[in-house]
Amino acid sequence: VNVCIYRLPRDLSVASPRRSFCPSCKEKISWYDNLPLISFLILGGKCRKCQEPIPIRYPMVEALTAISFVLAVWQWGFSGEALRICIFSALLIALFFTDLETRILPDEMTLGGAFAGWMLALIFPLAFDIVIILLPESLPVNIQSLFSSILGGVIPALGLWLIGELYLRIRKREGLGFGDVKMLLLLGAFLGLEKTVLTIIVGSVAGTVVGVTLLLWKGKEAARYELPFGSFLAAAGLLIAYLPVNNL
Repeated sequence: VNVCIYRLPRDLSVASPRRSFCPSCKEKISWYDNLPLISFLILGGKCRKCQEPIPIRYPMVEALTAISFVLAVWQWGFSGEALRICIFSALLIALFFTDLETRILPDEMTLGGAFAGWMLALIFPLAFDIVIILLPESLPVNIQSLFSSILGGVIPALGLWLIGELYLRIRKREGLGFGDVKMLLLLGAFLGLEKTVLTIIVGSVAGTVVGVTLLLWKGKEAARYELPFGSFLAAAGLLIAYLPVNNL
C-alpha cells in the first residue's frame, strides 16, 4: 500500500524497481529494514543509510492496514466478504493518503478498484440494495449483485459530476476534481448505492467541519483552499464498510 501511495501519483511503476527505496537518498531498502512496523521501531524512524527521518505515514499505513484486515476477518470470518472488504480497505487507505499528500486520486486505484469491485460483486454477491428493485426478479443473484455494484457507483458519480459542471459554469472555475467522481465508482462497486450515499453525506459533513476549522485557524480564503475531499470520502467509506448499516 505504501508503495502505491508513493509511486502512483508520481507516475512510477509499482513493479520496477521491485525493491522499495528511500525517498531521500534513493538507496534500495534491504528486506530486514522493510518489515512492517518492526523495522521502523528498530531503525528509530530513520533511514539506515542517510539517517533521514522516515515519514510517519509509513507506519501509520502499515498499522491501519493490519487493523482493518484483522477487523474484516473478525467480523466476517475467512470468507469471500472478508476478502472483499480487505481489498476495499487497502484501496481506501491508499487513496486517503495520496489525496491528502498530493491531491491526486490515481486511476489505477479508482477505476481499477471499481473494476475489481464489480468482479468481486459477481463472485461474492452484495447484500440487498435498493437498486435491486429496478432489476427483473428473474435475474440470478450474482447478476443482480453486479448491476447493484455498477449502478451504486454510476448514479452518485453522475450526480456529483453534474454538480461540478454546474459550479464550473456559474463560478467559472473548477470546484470538484474528476478524481472524486471516479472515486464514487469505486465506493459504489464495493458498498452499493445506499451505503455510498451515506458515505457521501458523512464525508461531506466531516470535510465541511474540518475545512471550516482549518480556514479559521490558518486564515485562508475559502476560494483558494483546496480541500482533499477524496480523503474524507475514503475515511467515511472505511467507516461505513465496517458498520452494520443495511436497508437505510
